[in-house]
Amino acid sequence: MTDIATQILEGYRAAGLRITIAESCTGGMVAAALTDLAGSSEVFERGTVTYSNAAKTDLIGVKPATLAAHGAVSEPVAREMAQGALAASRADVAVSVTGIAGPGGSEFKPEGRVCFGLARHGFDTRVETVEFGALGRAAVRKAATDYALAMLLAALD
Repeated sequence: MTDIATQILEGYRAAGLRITIAESCTGGMVAAALTDLAGSSEVFERGTVTYSNAAKTDLIGVKPATLAAHGAVSEPVAREMAQGALAASRADVAVSVTGIAGPGGSEFKPEGRVCFGLARHGFDTRVETVEFGALGRAAVRKAATDYALAMLLAALD
């Protein structure tokens, strides 16, 4: 993870861009991966752990109607999380993560489903869902963290 985090920090520093993160199921792991490295303050603007629906609404502006219609683990919520985090910060790029790390889940929202959002000023917000499967809580959170970091790196292209 350190290699990709280093690439992100170097790339964003060179591009003069700053990052914000909105996390749910990863509980701050994406932010931690970036801020574990010296010099991250030049690139990392802020991170928000919005674990509850109330936090998603209160801190980054996810609409209660979106949560009611789609549930927290959905692409519409991931989109609003990324857009809200970007709007609430001084960053240029935002990534969001919301999912079901497990154990548990349901027939309609299984364990290991994680939705991601990527918002950047001047670009359309991108959302996607990845089915990591029932790998266990720690493995799903790690896989989601790695995927979010990869999204941030790809956003530089």
